[in-house]
Amino acid sequence: MLALALAGCSRRGEIDATGGVVAVRSACPSAAIPAGTGDVTLFNPANSTDASAIDVVANITDLRSTCSDGAQFYTEATFTVNARRTDASVARQVTLPYYSAVVQAGTNVIAKRVGQVTLNFAPGAYRASAQAKAGSYVDKAAATLPADVQAKITQKRKAGDADAAIDPFAQPDVKAALQRTSFELLVGFNLTQDQLRYNATR
Repeated sequence: MLALALAGCSRRGEIDATGGVVAVRSACPSAAIPAGTGDVTLFNPANSTDASAIDVVANITDLRSTCSDGAQFYTEATFTVNARRTDASVARQVTLPYYSAVVQAGTNVIAKRVGQVTLNFAPGAYRASAQAKAGSYVDKAAATLPADVQAKITQKRKAGDADAAIDPFAQPDVKAALQRTSFELLVGFNLTQDQLRYNATR
């Protein structure tokens, strides 16, 4: 964790006893599932999107992440894939592709990998679950706020000072630095264009 300022019982956004702003920011990439990619629907026949043609529906849940500190931040995300099928007459194995992407500043994709998770349906079982994981490396320097920006955020402010009423997080250079050093590990199903369209319009 990168502690911009810490004080006893003060909470984030409060002014501490020294006059500095209390703000705790994690330099580790946070893990998230982008909207529209957390579930997938398979059809039979594949070219149909009718409700009667739904074959398998799967979703990603229980996403958790850990971060290891070193020369690089290593973030590992684990998650569960739950699936249900409409025909449980025989045993069946279904393999679904998923992606993990490191995104900087909310839009800049730094790296992307595609993996697979396999679900095994027992005879007569409508539901199956499987565990999967993804990881990412981010250079520590790239994810750490510059010293001058940290100083702006944590500098002492006293009532009556010209900058006492100015929110340091609203300053353009601070906002830009916060965005530039913000990384995310995004995880979701590696959907086709048709599957993305279905998720967006259903």
